[in-house]
Amino acid sequence: MYSILTLPLPFEIETKNVLKKTTRASRELAALNSIAKTIPNEAILINTLLLQEAKDSSAVENIITTHDELFKASIFSTMVTSVASKEVQNYATALKNGFEIVQNTGLLTTNHIIYMQELLEQNKAGFRRQAGTTLKNASTGEIIYTPPQDYDTIANLMSNLVNYINDNAMADTDPLVKMAIIHFQFESIHPFYDGNGRTGRIINVLYLILQGLLDLPILYLSRYVIRNKQAYYQKLQAVRDNNEWENWIIFMLDGVEQVAKETIVLIQKMKELMQQYKHQIREKYSFYSQDLLNNLFKHPYTKIEFVENDLQVNRITAAKYLNALVTGGFLVKHQIGKTNYYINQPLFDLFANKV
Repeated sequence: MYSILTLPLPFEIETKNVLKKTTRASRELAALNSIAKTIPNEAILINTLLLQEAKDSSAVENIITTHDELFKASIFSTMVTSVASKEVQNYATALKNGFEIVQNTGLLTTNHIIYMQELLEQNKAGFRRQAGTTLKNASTGEIIYTPPQDYDTIANLMSNLVNYINDNAMADTDPLVKMAIIHFQFESIHPFYDGNGRTGRIINVLYLILQGLLDLPILYLSRYVIRNKQAYYQKLQAVRDNNEWENWIIFMLDGVEQVAKETIVLIQKMKELMQQYKHQIREKYSFYSQDLLNNLFKHPYTKIEFVENDLQVNRITAAKYLNALVTGGFLVKHQIGKTNYYINQPLFDLFANKV
């Protein structure tokens, strides 16, 4: 039975192979942070990439929704059509709140983590207090790992983990390596009845922000985990069974490198599309403004109320602008009941991986 070590780890973790991979991952992460600063409105990246992460992280737990369902749910709060889309919305809310917390406090405390899990699961169960939680092979039902069973052990290990997250003096370890250690530790403690995987993935990106490696929460490893789901769980368990820390850390660093590269390409495509819309709309319409462009790109779906608020115009004027953009081929108009909504189809296609 695996006995969780308290942090910092009592042995050298930064091997030659780990350090080489850390250099490459750090370089790509820095490049991502740099290109993100070239987008004129940070809400464009936060809103769009956060929804994508919410979808992917939930999919890791077999909570599946479509892009269309997700984007509709985010603009029509009363029209959430499935349990899955509601859970994805909860994830997005938890991540956004976590980002605001670390921005405002510069810390990630036990109470912050519990609060994010509450938002995810919509309950106040807190840390596990009853024994019986086990992690099983989804196919065979075989128990592969038994996390700590009593509340005091869970609370003490989480206290140690939170100290490790916030106190850089505890270990002179590269932050990306620490992120991999933190993620392993949290998933092994498995402190909650539900939502541990998604909470752990939120902690990943918030830790990078705390360390100043990212200014915005835009590096999400969930898609990497989906693509490598079997390897992810195998390498987690290999640390517990055989102390294979190097393989685990390199796996996570490889994820940082790959996802950073992919997100850079996505942001570049968004920038190119924004420039096309900017020049073409400005040429055709006198009502062009940067606020209008931001509105069309901070969410693939928009509606009249959003344009009213963002441009400070009345409803008739907002509808006039949107309908003109439909006529010009910049937006596609749809209707739910008596309410119109408008899709930036090329932006939607970027997130749906159709381009």
